[in-house]
Amino acid sequence: MREPLSVTVLTGAGISTDSGIPDFRGPQGVWTKDPAAQELYTIDSYLADPDVRRRAWLGRRDHAAWGAGPNAGHEALVELERAGMLRALVTQNIDELHQRAGSSAGKVIEVHGTLFRVVCMSCGLRTPMAEVLERVTAGEDDPPCPECGGIQKADTISFGQQLDPLVISAALDAARECDLFLAVGTSLTVHPAAGLCGEALDAGATLVIMNAQPTPYDPFADRVITEPIGQALPAFVKELIDAAR
Repeated sequence: MREPLSVTVLTGAGISTDSGIPDFRGPQGVWTKDPAAQELYTIDSYLADPDVRRRAWLGRRDHAAWGAGPNAGHEALVELERAGMLRALVTQNIDELHQRAGSSAGKVIEVHGTLFRVVCMSCGLRTPMAEVLERVTAGEDDPPCPECGGIQKADTISFGQQLDPLVISAALDAARECDLFLAVGTSLTVHPAAGLCGEALDAGATLVIMNAQPTPYDPFADRVITEPIGQALPAFVKELIDAAR
């Protein structure tokens, strides 16, 4: 029996749209419909402007992730892991739907952090988002850190903010140590996550891209799949698993 294929998966917002969470750059994306919303995701604007922070806290409180559940795409990647073929699941998403679907926490690499945790920008205190949102609901429109009084934000990576080097190192290792690199639901325009495709190709992996819109890496892919992810990903995972038997 041959060794199973080692697959590293990169997921972006497109995998979660079937769960009711809008993407950013698609035709119905958050920033497509409201370009000014990007300001909420820019670290300098966030730190400098209390009004931006107030809007951001309301956005976190009302975020679709609180009521969302995993969809068939997330569940397909759980099946890939159970088949012993998943090297790592690198995600740009902050919605934790992969973990809720059943993906092992040790396999999921969250390059942009998580919505479900808050970090103080001064002292680094981390607390559950739900606890801070209770304060927002109670009337605090820009709740300060309970320890030092500093500015708090979601424990996510904003534009202009440095990524965690240990997280990026783990993502690079996963890209360089797989037979197949599968990019799902991502525009492949945000680096360094997008650059993982090139790292995988340079290491000799096959690249497959699954996204409704064209990406800069399409010309280098062995296969480009544009069908809806909720249907195409389960079918592709089944194809991989069947081929390994």
